[in-house]
Amino acid sequence: MENILELKTINSLQENNFFIPSYQRGYRWSNIEVIDLLNDIADFKPRQVEDSDEKTWYCLQPIVVKRKDDGLFEVIDGQQRLTSIYLVLHYLNQIYTEENRQKLFELHYETRSGSSTFLSKLKKDVSSDDNIDFYYISEAYKAITLWFNKPNFNRNDFESKFKFNTKVIWYESFEIDPIAIFTRINIGKIPLTNAELIKALFLNSSNFEKNKDRIRLKQLEISTEWDTIEHALQNDRFWYFINGKKASTNRIEFIFDLMNDEKDNTDTYSTFRFFNKKFQNKSFSVIEKNWAEIKKYFQRFNEWFQERDLYHKIGFLITTDSLTIKDLYEVSANKSKSEFKEFLDDTIKNNFKGVSLENVQYGDKSVKRILLLYNILTMLSNKKDNSFFPFDIFKNGKWDIEHITSVKDTIPDNKTQWLTDAKAFIDTDKKEGRQLKRRADECDCTDENVFNSLFTDIVSHFNSNLKDEDINDISNLTLLDSETNRGYKNAVFPLKRKTIITREKDGTFIPLCTKNVFLKYFSDYPPKISFWTQEDRDNYFKDLEKVLANYINRF
Repeated sequence: MENILELKTINSLQENNFFIPSYQRGYRWSNIEVIDLLNDIADFKPRQVEDSDEKTWYCLQPIVVKRKDDGLFEVIDGQQRLTSIYLVLHYLNQIYTEENRQKLFELHYETRSGSSTFLSKLKKDVSSDDNIDFYYISEAYKAITLWFNKPNFNRNDFESKFKFNTKVIWYESFEIDPIAIFTRINIGKIPLTNAELIKALFLNSSNFEKNKDRIRLKQLEISTEWDTIEHALQNDRFWYFINGKKASTNRIEFIFDLMNDEKDNTDTYSTFRFFNKKFQNKSFSVIEKNWAEIKKYFQRFNEWFQERDLYHKIGFLITTDSLTIKDLYEVSANKSKSEFKEFLDDTIKNNFKGVSLENVQYGDKSVKRILLLYNILTMLSNKKDNSFFPFDIFKNGKWDIEHITSVKDTIPDNKTQWLTDAKAFIDTDKKEGRQLKRRADECDCTDENVFNSLFTDIVSHFNSNLKDEDINDISNLTLLDSETNRGYKNAVFPLKRKTIITREKDGTFIPLCTKNVFLKYFSDYPPKISFWTQEDRDNYFKDLEKVLANYINRF
């Protein structure tokens, strides 16, 4: 038997009686929590739902129950809310004469003998310290009494809203072990998710026509396809391609949130309520229509994920917050595939309106986007390569704009270590290199003037004939993860090269174009392995121009 999920008015709870098992925590709501609930309901203003006879409602979080053999409902989750609801109903009931009072539901606490009788005889001015639960309950009841006795308070209006325009999410489970359900819900206080609640809507037998075979087949179909979608979204490469959110447990909920055009970020269960409204008309066609729409979202995303060109261009736009996945979905619905691809190219171009590649400098806001696009397009341009840019790694990492050669005005913190690393790569085949090496061997790093002079000369040695004024040009910049960059700080080119090779061997993701720089892909053969020359810089810039030509102007 499938679990039952529905919204119940507070008044309809009166049809049942409840059992609070020993594994539940006792009643511990503070007076502040009780008053907050009352204030929220008092402030709520029901309004007519368009094109219907219904009014909007205030919704409380789920009450999860399981029917016992004796007819009582065992409360698996939500006993604090349920007890507080009882206290408010009890107060409202006392205002009427005894013959006009409504019969309230009963609460039986397994660990508190006589709890049902105690609750039914609560009075506004009587406290109980028989046990800790009765104490908290009586204190909460006194707070409720004081709240209702405000001057000019419209009790009748509140009573109507509370009983008929306030609802709870009623989740009746048919699982065998209620403790296992309670543990799953309450470890780390994890509430039921929108996805779990929506799944119950789709698989609830009462939403289908009374054809058992047809019900079972449709339930099996939805359940299987649900698992397929969830499994696909559990692939981090897919997940971080379509969004930048941290991974969640039920990732299919992301699609539900996209479909919810009434999203209220202040309401945890806004998406569930959106779908619940769709299911007011319980029919097979409603189930099929809504499930088909969910599949359409997934199939569109999966198509983009599988096609290399779409994957990289869409991935770039989402990563740079140029457009959301929902924006892209809505645009694609009204365009042919070729028109959509043209739209993607135009949107990427718009990212760089007014940007001149020749004039881009370190510190410009556009640098990271330019280098990201450069890496993506370089990877995409190799038609024989079937690799995909790892947006999951990129989005979960921190990235710096790295100077390919050292910066002269950035003195290293650890002078001795920097000098030890640098002098191992000095070119001693030349006279000036041998002189520099001798100065390095003799240098007293505690003498600031001596070290600073030597530091400047060593940096110039490795920077070859690169002009100082060009140090911040894009032709001397590349993209690198922060840990690698900040680990070697202002190291000389050959040490950076060695570190990057070692880091990649150890499994660190090094962007393709950064790797190309330090592996001297832009150098004429034989390359000067330990130096980033003016020739290297010129060739690197020419490659940037060529790869980015369709998206960024040179001048």
